[in-house]
Amino acid sequence: MEITAEAVRAGMAAARYVTTPRVETVVYLALVLEKPLLVEGPAGAGKTELAKVVASMLGTEVIRLQCYEGLDAAHALYEWNYQKQLMRLQADREHAGWNELKDHIFSREYLLERPLLRAIGAPRRTVLLIDEIDKADEELEAFLLEMLAEYQVTVPELGTIVARERPVVILTSNQRRELSEALKRRCLHLYLDFPGVEKEREIIALKVPELDAQLRARVAEFVARLRRLGLKKSPSIAETLDWARALVALGIRELDQEAVRRTLAVLLKHEEDVRKAEPAIAGVGRAPAVKR
Repeated sequence: MEITAEAVRAGMAAARYVTTPRVETVVYLALVLEKPLLVEGPAGAGKTELAKVVASMLGTEVIRLQCYEGLDAAHALYEWNYQKQLMRLQADREHAGWNELKDHIFSREYLLERPLLRAIGAPRRTVLLIDEIDKADEELEAFLLEMLAEYQVTVPELGTIVARERPVVILTSNQRRELSEALKRRCLHLYLDFPGVEKEREIIALKVPELDAQLRARVAEFVARLRRLGLKKSPSIAETLDWARALVALGIRELDQEAVRRTLAVLLKHEEDVRKAEPAIAGVGRAPAVKR
């Protein structure tokens, strides 16, 4: 597709991703400038979904690197298929010398590509999602600086592999730790927060259209109230949609305290959060106070 601001807006709308002009502009600039995009914000605010929407818009695949503590560059990049190499060595040990075998078993045929190498070696443009980079160690972050600068990686046995087509790189962070200034300098930045009540109503209408409009509004208002309580884990947008689908499945047409308590497990996953939510639940169904 031709990358224009209007095409980005239309593509995100076609993917049923409720967005804002600011988000559309940053995504457009990341595509035309070929810059990595760092998306920060609370868990569940739609950061990973944004990468999927960009891939859908471009008609390509998402290659996802899920970060975690202890993940090193080698496991993010490639591994050798040791079992296959060993089988080849055992099969040819009497018929070939080491130099001949070495050249063969350290070839692309025996290489297991991990997400970074898959994205660099892909024959067409892909979306490389580096998810939750804030969970990774600083050593991996430093390695990514070099890769994102040159869009190439080095495999000692094979040499330098340069990207055929530069991937669209989207990094996400839940802000568990502060990322380096060097990484931020290489990226465009976007902060995605939870949507307000009106936006969340719009999302529910798109994703769960069978939910009654009045109930949709009550759901969005109640979830927004929960997110203001300082919970251990606030409900994500996906959990809001699951709750809306659960209400439809149960045939619930009015949101009262009983309905909320029956279905609260869809929204809240920690018992301490359930206890914290009690004041919000107690307020469900009450008429607003009349000012005198």
